[in-house]
Amino acid sequence: MTPEGLDIVHHSEAGRFEAWVEGLRCEVDYTLVGSVMHITHTGVPRQLEGRGLAAALVQHALQWARTQGHRVRPVCSYVEVYMRRHPQWQDLRA
Repeated sequence: MTPEGLDIVHHSEAGRFEAWVEGLRCEVDYTLVGSVMHITHTGVPRQLEGRGLAAALVQHALQWARTQGHRVRPVCSYVEVYMRRHPQWQDLRA
């Protein structure tokens, strides 16, 4: 499966975006504090690494934050690096 074909589901009550690939869950976890989205964890099973799945999930989460008017605090190191490498998301930084 390619990142473009991912079926990403938002579980707002759990603070999670997730996609199932080959029977395995990939995820981005967050908490909302006021209007700031603290992205705390990005997880992709080892056997699925290197396919761009984490990047696709993070991009989806950041786009959601933008449409909701949230700022983002990248607590997760992966998200910190992703946002630094993709300047189009810098305006969301809390």
